Amino acid sequence: MAELNQDSGKKGKGGKVRSKKNGGKVDLTAMVDLAFLLITFFMLTTSLNKPQAMDVAMPDKNKIKEQQSDELLTADNRSLTILLGSDNKVSWVYGQVARPIEGPTVAGYGADGIRKVLMEKKAYVPRVSGGKDMIVIIRPSDKCTQRNLVDILDEMKIVDVKRYMIGKITPEEVEVLKRDNIYND
Repeated sequence: MAELNQDSGKKGKGGKVRSKKNGGKVDLTAMVDLAFLLITFFMLTTSLNKPQAMDVAMPDKNKIKEQQSDELLTADNRSLTILLGSDNKVSWVYGQVARPIEGPTVAGYGADGIRKVLMEKKAYVPRVSGGKDMIVIIRPSDKCTQRNLVDILDEMKIVDVKRYMIGKITPEEVEVLKRDNIYND
């Protein structure tokens, strides 16, 4: 280490002898540890706070209108239509609403409601359709809440339904909800 000699070269007689004071050293180990803990904490909390979004495939807006139609061309034995009504209730139909194979039946959300139906039909449909997946058609009414739509999308994720779509509800489907008394204000 380099030392600075501050002796002016004068040799005085009898001057006072002063002791040299070294500057005190501050141990920064604790401060560095605290800084790394804070950095780690804030990086962890920002990574946990990122919103998670579900991927939803939407149709191409540039398609010609003649190619698009409101009538879905799905096999009746593969499709399950879920109509979202009021009062946190759904009405489900196995097949098309106009020509149901089973239903319409009212159910709630959760494990004993629509999730149970989805799991049963997910196991049943490949047996009757030659191994093809079930197609779920979700039709939210104007009486359901946004929470209901999020809940039904969560059910699709929980049950691991591969093919589902969200479509506009038809007047015939609204009549089904009115008949089932789940189209209330």
